[in-house]
Amino acid sequence: MDRDRFVALHRSGCFLLPNAWDVGSARLLESVGFPAVATTSAGIAFSLGRPDHDFFAEHGPRGRLDRDTVLRRVGEIAAELTVPLSADLEDGFGSSPEAVAATITMAATVGAAGGNIEDFTGDRTAPLHDLALATERIQAARAAAPGFVLVGRTDALLVGGTLADSITRANAYLAAGADCAFVPGAADAATIGTLVRELDGPLNVVMGLTGNALSLPDLRALGVRRVTIGGSLARAMYHHLRRAALELAEHGTFTYAETQISQSDLNDLFRPH
Repeated sequence: MDRDRFVALHRSGCFLLPNAWDVGSARLLESVGFPAVATTSAGIAFSLGRPDHDFFAEHGPRGRLDRDTVLRRVGEIAAELTVPLSADLEDGFGSSPEAVAATITMAATVGAAGGNIEDFTGDRTAPLHDLALATERIQAARAAAPGFVLVGRTDALLVGGTLADSITRANAYLAAGADCAFVPGAADAATIGTLVRELDGPLNVVMGLTGNALSLPDLRALGVRRVTIGGSLARAMYHHLRRAALELAEHGTFTYAETQISQSDLNDLFRPH
């Protein structure tokens, strides 16, 4: 089963879990040999011409994708992969433990082998859920899907909190049933090393946000269990798309096409499994 394979990846060693945003990007990542693939909320939002989940004032009342839209994309991707898929489920699409439990149940139903729940609220006056509520949300997620690889994410570092805050929250989520802790914003060796030592379970870190100097062997040596790359691949793709568009619009030249993947190669890649 996909979930059994995904659980096994979290038991020892260190693995890279790249983030896709649609079936094509996920199939390409699978084709080069990754043992599992994750989704990126940012990449999915951008592919639909919408902003990623942010503070409410920034993304506006219609900026955020709704749960059904996100889970429809997760289901599309899961149905076309032969490796496990982990879903970026943001804050669970609701503040209550019941809403989070429903999201986890739906994600498992559409084929996700795991997923993350974050404590970010989107409210600048209180950017993180109260620790007690955040912990109850993880407990509810765990109870909703016992075989689901659950990641408890704390955004404490991203909203100006301390490393100590992050450790307290991550350990609370692990104690509540999360299989892995995720602390975005931890990108240097000293911070990551401290987290590995202080956390009571496996650590996920995100790389590629700013071209981090640490490599996968470096992270393995630090004791990291899982490495994701967030929306960085999607943003890199859009960088190339915009550069090509500007070349066309401003110069009327076509040098961007010199590095494209051939039609036949893509046809071969995307033939049904």
